[in-house]
Amino acid sequence: MTDPFSYQSFAVDVNHHIAHVQFKRPDALNTMNKAFWLELPRCMQAIETQTDARVIVISSTGKHFSAGMDLGVFTDPKSVPMSGDPGRMAENLRRVVMQLQDTVTSLEHVRLPVLAAIQGGCIGGALDLVCAADSRYCTRDAYFTIKETELGMTADVGTLQRLPKLMPAGVVRELAYTGRKFGAEEAHRLGFVNNVYDSHEALIEGVMAIAATIAGNSPLAVTGCKEMLNYSRDHSVADSLKYMATWQAGMFRPNDMMKTFQAKGQNKAPEYDDLFPVKGLFEQ
Repeated sequence: MTDPFSYQSFAVDVNHHIAHVQFKRPDALNTMNKAFWLELPRCMQAIETQTDARVIVISSTGKHFSAGMDLGVFTDPKSVPMSGDPGRMAENLRRVVMQLQDTVTSLEHVRLPVLAAIQGGCIGGALDLVCAADSRYCTRDAYFTIKETELGMTADVGTLQRLPKLMPAGVVRELAYTGRKFGAEEAHRLGFVNNVYDSHEALIEGVMAIAATIAGNSPLAVTGCKEMLNYSRDHSVADSLKYMATWQAGMFRPNDMMKTFQAKGQNKAPEYDDLFPVKGLFEQ
């Protein structure tokens, strides 16, 4: 039987309700090759369906978090035809780009919070990726860049859509138009990253501690927070309040609250039931 957590691009470890997804191609600067784009959404789904994880941490190895898109993704004629009818070639390319977008969006679709721990360079497609995480943390030597502009193309996998929701729009436009690097301190000052750490070791330790705090809360309450925050980002306050009321009417039960009160009364940590795994219609 195939190991659901055997990947070419990253290693996965699940302990104490925390799934740690770690990029493992430092010699290639953890570039996002074809295998990466195929594996990441499968990984998110496997964590959600086959583990007891309540939070996901994404980190990397080597000097840089990721140098971004491996250009081989777009030069493989098996994936992107290089000749033939222009209309059909364009339609095919559109589908390829949407598949790449779906890979990044898998971080939003997974019901667990996703924390990104970033060291060194976070370039191009890697910036697309971390923009879709719930929270970002980095080392003092980290830097970010919308590299696509400098290469002669428009970023197309999510940065231009998500970054304006995370940072001031005028700054995002400058970064997109110029392609310049912005470092850890600027990213922190603008609210893009939550905290800056002095070393990679301190980064991982700090982010894993935050993940442990999240994992100690009711998983139903936490997934409700993610659902509501993502919905509210894309809808009006009025619509979001109505959706919140509907969520509470359907999903809220006093069980976890009672466990919280009882645990506090006994001066110990509450123990919550895991979420039911998300299964396909015909899976057993």
